[in-house]
Amino acid sequence: MTSSFSVNVYYRRKRGREKVKRMIWLTVICAALFFVLSAFSCAFADVIINEVMASNGFYENGEAYDWIELYNDGKKAVDLGGWYLSDSKKNPLKWSFPKGAKLKAGAYLTVFCTGEDDISPGKGDTFYTGFSISASGETLILSDADGNEIQRVELTQQYGCISWGKPTDGGEYGFFENPTRGKKNDAKAYAFRTGRPELGLGGGFYTDSVTVTATGPERATLRYTTDGETPTVKSKTFPADGLTLKETTPLRVKAFRDGEVSSETESATYFINDDPQTAIVSLISDDKYLFSKKTGMLVTGTGKIPNYSKGYEYPVHIEYFNKAGEREISQTGTMTCSGHSARINAQKSIALYARKAWGPEKFTFNPFPTRDYTEYKSLLLRAANSDYSATRLRDIVASSLAEDQDILYQDHEVIQVYINGRYWGHYNLREKINKHFVAAYEGVTDPDEIDRIDILARTGRDEFLQNGDNKDWLELCDFCKKNKLTDPDNLAYVEERLDIDNMFTHAAFEIILGNIDFTNVRIYRVPGGKWKYLLFDVEACWRNLEKTPIEYYIKPVSAKIQGFRHEPLNALLQVPEYKDRFLRRVSELLGTVFRWDNVEAKFDEVIAQLEPILPRHIARWKNMKMENWQKNIKATKYYARVRPKKIPGMLQKAMKLTNDEVETYFGETLRLLEETNTLAE
Repeated sequence: MTSSFSVNVYYRRKRGREKVKRMIWLTVICAALFFVLSAFSCAFADVIINEVMASNGFYENGEAYDWIELYNDGKKAVDLGGWYLSDSKKNPLKWSFPKGAKLKAGAYLTVFCTGEDDISPGKGDTFYTGFSISASGETLILSDADGNEIQRVELTQQYGCISWGKPTDGGEYGFFENPTRGKKNDAKAYAFRTGRPELGLGGGFYTDSVTVTATGPERATLRYTTDGETPTVKSKTFPADGLTLKETTPLRVKAFRDGEVSSETESATYFINDDPQTAIVSLISDDKYLFSKKTGMLVTGTGKIPNYSKGYEYPVHIEYFNKAGEREISQTGTMTCSGHSARINAQKSIALYARKAWGPEKFTFNPFPTRDYTEYKSLLLRAANSDYSATRLRDIVASSLAEDQDILYQDHEVIQVYINGRYWGHYNLREKINKHFVAAYEGVTDPDEIDRIDILARTGRDEFLQNGDNKDWLELCDFCKKNKLTDPDNLAYVEERLDIDNMFTHAAFEIILGNIDFTNVRIYRVPGGKWKYLLFDVEACWRNLEKTPIEYYIKPVSAKIQGFRHEPLNALLQVPEYKDRFLRRVSELLGTVFRWDNVEAKFDEVIAQLEPILPRHIARWKNMKMENWQKNIKATKYYARVRPKKIPGMLQKAMKLTNDEVETYFGETLRLLEETNTLAE
């Protein structure tokens, strides 16, 4: 008989053995699970958020989206199809990579954060999300296809055009001295950026030499250049007792301090013994952005496509000095080469943009005499383009005639430009045509509505869509082509969509001016508004007394489309009421705006500004002679004076008007023009 003691010992030993077995199995399972999870983690931890730009000012194809760079530090490619990126803790699965997205070992890919809806996700090593990154600080989350969080990174306040990421020395995430998207990151990253230096004397106009002092953050070294280049650690140290300048100089100063990203660049132009005579725009930028054969936007370069046609947009410091020599703006923005065929000219037109990533997001001043605006997003330095070596004033004089005529036009100011302290000649400062320009004129202030402004060029087809949408315009033109507007319902359809009087004014201006470059047509529409025309690039005017461009404006609705959509105008001219309104509008303009006393005053105002500065401009560019300019002015004035008297006869032939109709619409006007526009014997 077994004692109770023996039985208890037996069961205790049995339970002990089972416990040991369970512990062994648990250990094995845990080890296996740890191995699997470790392998899983290692496979995915190889893909990291490597570099981020939350305030981008480097433009590609006209865009400067925020971006996130991923890097695969592993030895195998990773299938990213279905993986997620997000800037939201509440919605970590905000955007997913498309099927087939892969990241090879040792490779990089970029996800551009556009802030735009309905954008293609991309492919290869370039992708696009609908969200953008806040420069004030952001949380970025990378998750796998099952929604498991792979990495979460916290961005602090970001600096414009400074990237943030993982340094190659293995340290903590921080700011880089140089963005390296698609390439190996810098070895060092920094937690802060050095404060900007200050100049003791502002840029401006001075007699003889001037001494400029500079101060910066404590323990920082100030370095400077006088040739437009951005200072580097190898640049000269700024003298403690100041820098003496004896000739016109673009001064740039930057602060460097150990353990920090270098400061923003302080820039200013000092004009020594230089009488401005006009307002001045001074541009300061690096040679690689301006004249480098590889990347300079103002040169031809070495590739098949000229550099000036590649659409480069680069950083530039911009100063504007008014006629009194007072500096009204001094800020860093961006620049592009502007224009079409005129880019081949040695002196090129330049567009300027206020960009938040580089400085203030607006030019807070107004250089134009007929505007009451307080700010601009962009400006145009126009080099007279096709009028480059003739009068250099046709476009600005002709455009100025549109003041108070209920049609949008580009205002102007005669200026001179300097680039890196070098005299760059006469330019006409102009308003630049874009959604902000239209919004200012039309009084649109809501950002969403500004984004939805439609702007079209020429025929309005997709390749000529500048902003917004072209569907309604194309439908309107096709409707006018296919339907008789003498039908009240059809006419009502057009009246609801088109500002007809505005179109008549535009056509009348083009015909009276004789603008032979008839493809320069722009139309626009603000949300909830009607389609309108704006007067644009009419420098190819006042060159002859021929009928051009009347044959392009007045012709059958069914005629071939040449340069712009002629159907709305000509369909309306088949309606007696609108034919009458058009002819009366032409007659009104001929008898008021295009009277010689009015036109001559516009000419003389500009000539008085141009004549004193042209000798220096000609010496710089050698593109014409002063005596030839004077001859061209005389010829242009002749056509501007005589052509208005020819218009009624041209319209009579083009519109098959009777003599009675000519007398009704133009009789009194012609008699007036015989008094005002006839050349003195």
